[in-house]
Amino acid sequence: MNGVRRVGILTGGGDAPGLNAVIRAVVKSAANHGIEVIGLEDAFDGLLVPGRSRLLTPHDVRGILRIGGTILGTTNRGDPFAYPVDHTIQDCSAQCIETFHSLGLDALIVIGGDGTLAIAAKFFEKGIPVVAVPKTIDNDLVGTTSTFGFDTAVSFATDAIDRLHTTAQSHHRVMVVEVMGRYAGWIALTAGVAGGADVILMPEIPFDLKRTADKLAERERLGAPFSIVVVAEGAKAKGGKTALVEGARNGHAERLGGAGARVAAALEKLTGKEARVVILGHLQRGGAPSSADRILASRFGGKAIEFVRNRQYGMMVAARPPDIVPVPFQEVVGKTKLVPLDGDLMQTARALGISFGD
Repeated sequence: MNGVRRVGILTGGGDAPGLNAVIRAVVKSAANHGIEVIGLEDAFDGLLVPGRSRLLTPHDVRGILRIGGTILGTTNRGDPFAYPVDHTIQDCSAQCIETFHSLGLDALIVIGGDGTLAIAAKFFEKGIPVVAVPKTIDNDLVGTTSTFGFDTAVSFATDAIDRLHTTAQSHHRVMVVEVMGRYAGWIALTAGVAGGADVILMPEIPFDLKRTADKLAERERLGAPFSIVVVAEGAKAKGGKTALVEGARNGHAERLGGAGARVAAALEKLTGKEARVVILGHLQRGGAPSSADRILASRFGGKAIEFVRNRQYGMMVAARPPDIVPVPFQEVVGKTKLVPLDGDLMQTARALGISFGD
């Protein structure tokens, strides 16, 4: 055991299908090596609020592999280093560190996206032995080829696009489908190609609405009086801005919304065709994880315990097919994995005649 007897685990940020699969893999792998796992509830609140931690045994994680969400809960209240207390923002990291030691923890496994990983890196710098597991349905974390939750989100979005084809064709409409993707268009591109979209608008390529409308007019001339337009929530027109619902505050990320509605309204004016918008939103996060996400999440969880046993701290587990490897925090924190515009999937999409509004 190399002296490791008890580890803590928490899930931070937005939920993603496969979180419970990671927790299950960590608990079962740890038990096989005589290591106790303490579940910390509601992200870093588990280290700040008394009574928000509990022992997790293999019995406690029985049956959760196929369940979405997280049995530990999550929160977006903010960074423990800038935590809201009585209408002020305070650094509560020392309290977290004190709780970590009072619980008798030897290491901490943190499952989360870019914001959670940044917090994990800060605690590592303060001497807490941390291993991170990457989590985002957007698939935009650098250092890993894939993240769990992405496959499930793409599968759901693809199914939605499939269903919209029939109503678009029946009514000769333009159907605009807004999917998640704040800064990167992985879901939009992958689901768009899989679902046979005609136009894909994503953050990496500022789009020209006139060119987008021209694509729809071209389809009309060729005898296809309907179209499917997939829009990532972070997509923006050339010279325009991302559609914001609310700006960043108190350590929270910006809330995006309205990209699909803007595009639909503009295309109606430019084409004279009826356009409807469907916003998939948090439906992409929900439900049971796909088999691919269950496997990837389980591999991540098992490898996280291996890193702890080998004292490979300050590392994120990462998929580098065919292996799961350690990647130092400094190589991933604060960076975003964008869709490569010269990548094979982009080339395939353009070869299929899909427009990106450029």
